[in-house]
Amino acid sequence: MPAALTIWYDAACPLCTREIALMRRLDRAKRINFLAVQDEGASCPIAPDAMLARFHAEENGQLLSGAAAFAAMWRAIPMLRPLGLAARMPFVLSALEWLYVRFLIIRPKLVRILS
Repeated sequence: MPAALTIWYDAACPLCTREIALMRRLDRAKRINFLAVQDEGASCPIAPDAMLARFHAEENGQLLSGAAAFAAMWRAIPMLRPLGLAARMPFVLSALEWLYVRFLIIRPKLVRILS
């Protein structure tokens, strides 16, 4: 059975690759298809630069970005599913997106620390 969810990630980002490695371990049922944006066969639905600027997922044919993409990934992993389901509530998703946008500001510093 093919993966129900596609996640695109930045393979050049040490923070991203660590997080994706953890998610791969948690995804024991192989419900997620993880694709590095930089891979030739990644078939990005939008420009690669836009894909690298934010986290993206495709769930049920819908392209998701930011906190919504994380929530989709969490729903596919049993241990994290309650958090992903909670993110379906608009106020929870809004709060997560608010946090995600702030995280993007400090992400370059975190990447430099991990490099």
